[in-house]
Amino acid sequence: MSSTAIPTTPLPATLGELRRSSWSEERLAGRSVKQEARENLLRMLAAGEALFPGVHGYEDTVVPQIVNALLSRQHFILLGLRGQAKSRILRGLVAFLDEYLPMVAGCEINDTPYAPICKACRERLARYGDETPIGWLPRSERYVEKLATPDVTIADIIGDVDPIRAARGGRDLSDELTMHYGLLPRANRGVFAINELPDLAGKIQVGLFNIMQEGDVQIKGYPLRLPLDVLLVFTANPEDYTARGKIITPLKDRIGAEIRTHYPASVDEGLRITQQEAWTERGEHIPLEIPGYVREIIEQIAFLARDDKRVDKRSGVSQRLPISVVESVASNAEQRAVRLQERPAVARVADIYSAMPSITGKIELEYEGELRGADTVARELIRGAIGRVFERHFSGVNLDKTVEWFQNGGELKLSTAMPARDQLALMKKVPGLLERLDRLSVRDGLAPAVTVAAAEFVLEGLWAHRRVSRSEERGYHAEAPRPAETREPEPYSGRPPRRQFN
Repeated sequence: MSSTAIPTTPLPATLGELRRSSWSEERLAGRSVKQEARENLLRMLAAGEALFPGVHGYEDTVVPQIVNALLSRQHFILLGLRGQAKSRILRGLVAFLDEYLPMVAGCEINDTPYAPICKACRERLARYGDETPIGWLPRSERYVEKLATPDVTIADIIGDVDPIRAARGGRDLSDELTMHYGLLPRANRGVFAINELPDLAGKIQVGLFNIMQEGDVQIKGYPLRLPLDVLLVFTANPEDYTARGKIITPLKDRIGAEIRTHYPASVDEGLRITQQEAWTERGEHIPLEIPGYVREIIEQIAFLARDDKRVDKRSGVSQRLPISVVESVASNAEQRAVRLQERPAVARVADIYSAMPSITGKIELEYEGELRGADTVARELIRGAIGRVFERHFSGVNLDKTVEWFQNGGELKLSTAMPARDQLALMKKVPGLLERLDRLSVRDGLAPAVTVAAAEFVLEGLWAHRRVSRSEERGYHAEAPRPAETREPEPYSGRPPRRQFN
């Protein structure tokens, strides 16, 4: 049976039926979960199937390294800053497992019917033989994940003695049947993932590598041998090695591959991720449009923030920032359309400023940024992003007529409380403003809100490039020249100034 096959005939219900089926003992003998993942991965590679659907930007970097680790049957760890799809990748590993797997029915650790490792299953097979009931484990239940926190105990991960179970069964506490299994044994024959591994206490990490390598552990002083069949995968933030904890050396030595993740390498990659993840298809009565240039500005904000010296590089700027901003921008456009009774609801550059809480809440600032203030930094990032996107769309376009109109005393004040048709009437008075909107795929006959949004982007682009000014009182107006005495000084070069001679 392939990893994606849905059975057309009833699955075996007893051990005897299982022996006579295609799930024979010879087929499963020595086939560990790592070998199972390897075989299915090779089949998917040969068929050209997508390995991690929905994960973009890693096709030539991270994914080949994960493939190598899986083909090598290695445990691995993903190292990367927040918002780099680490958890999504780990949860996608179940795609490399079989659709169903036989187990002893009712077993807490998904034991194999042919060579069970837990005492309860061995006794059951000895008692019932070929009549032992068989259960079927879907691959969706073969993934167990735990977020590492300092309060995690060895009982949470490995297990503990259950005195109530011992009392009810009349057993000694050292009996294996008194064990209450933890998360790792319950992930037997599957994938066990630990997020933020450095946060896990050192003594718990010791228990992990001991059961990884030797297959044994001590619970309350009693030795217990559990040769688990499990693929162990981890995530960590590289900065956490020193900030909150560390991965102990013996555990690092037992992890086969250390794979670095990264943020999108290009704006286009970021746009694909954001469009996939952001909730913009809302299915309401008012249609919603988010122009491409607005999406580009939002994505560019994240790229600029990652390079900004005022933003903490160790914390990173998550891809959740543009996702949240797009959703907030869409909501602001919705509420404006509802208030003004306009259709469709069209997102505009002004909506990005209304979404500033989605920016300031997702960046951590260095000392210089704290002095400037989060709102100021966010506004400057928005302005910089507008300038970049404007240059991309209007490079080489002559907008001198529009600039000259402002320089000759023209002013244009717009209000979000003003209907789009009224704003458009004001914009038509500005020479050249509406003439080159074809660069944004805006043409005659579209809804006024679409044209107004595009024209506003042109005005914001001119403001970002300091060709016009903008203020709350006057709206858009001429860029005032700076007096000589208020000009910013030239940066200090480290050399004494040249002496001037008459």
